[in-house]
Amino acid sequence: MTTRVALVGGTGKLGSIIAEVIAATDGFETVAVLGSSSDLAEIDAADLVVDASTPAVSIDVVRAAIERGKNILVGTSGWSAERIALVRPLVDAAGTGAVFIPNFSLGSVIGSALAAASAPFFPSIEIVETHRETKVDSPSGTAVRTAELIAAARSEAGPVEAPHVDQRARGQQIASVPVHSLRRPGVVARQETILSGPGESLTIVHDTIDPAAAYAPGIRVALAAARDASGAVLGLDSMIDIGIRMPQPARTAPVADGDASDQAAAATTR
Repeated sequence: MTTRVALVGGTGKLGSIIAEVIAATDGFETVAVLGSSSDLAEIDAADLVVDASTPAVSIDVVRAAIERGKNILVGTSGWSAERIALVRPLVDAAGTGAVFIPNFSLGSVIGSALAAASAPFFPSIEIVETHRETKVDSPSGTAVRTAELIAAARSEAGPVEAPHVDQRARGQQIASVPVHSLRRPGVVARQETILSGPGESLTIVHDTIDPAAAYAPGIRVALAAARDASGAVLGLDSMIDIGIRMPQPARTAPVADGDASDQAAAATTR
């Protein structure tokens, strides 16, 4: 049976990549592509809604899908664990599924998992994320997700050591982890997680070089999961077995010290 898909934000960079993957994947068919001037009622023709819009629009897209009893796959940035906790009761009450993916790159997910697995052993942890200058939001959704996973992994060890964070140059604290954002030409997407302890440090680096090639496998995994999902699901790490135990952020309590800023994710890389 073919799953009919309504793609919101389908003309942006991420949306265009998702559209190509859907077209090349058996069992899925795009029946509606919505832009900024589209009426959300156009999703009525679909079985599954895929959101690659902007954070300002994304919450309305999610609510529209839930109200219509449709599952939704959200690739838009800005959905922290705290924000997802606000819509989780709506998803549960409707008996639908909502899958939130901070990053479709399998390599990025593995990098975040390695950082979380290492987190209990290092008292000092900071994240530096770099994207091309056209990416409006900061910090990235991937950095927020990584910080939340690190905090969950350190539930017994406690918050990371982050001195002088009252100074603006020390970055934005997410779940006690300082996150630094760079926006510059000559790069697509890069994240460094720097873990430090007495006499040593460990740096975990992930680079995205070709977004279309990097995201396609993860998009296929997410599409299959979203079609059959029940309840709110966060991250590709919940769908694949990477051989590392992944602690999850609290389902209802806020994890982030501050929400990710509003973003224009449909026209940027993740």
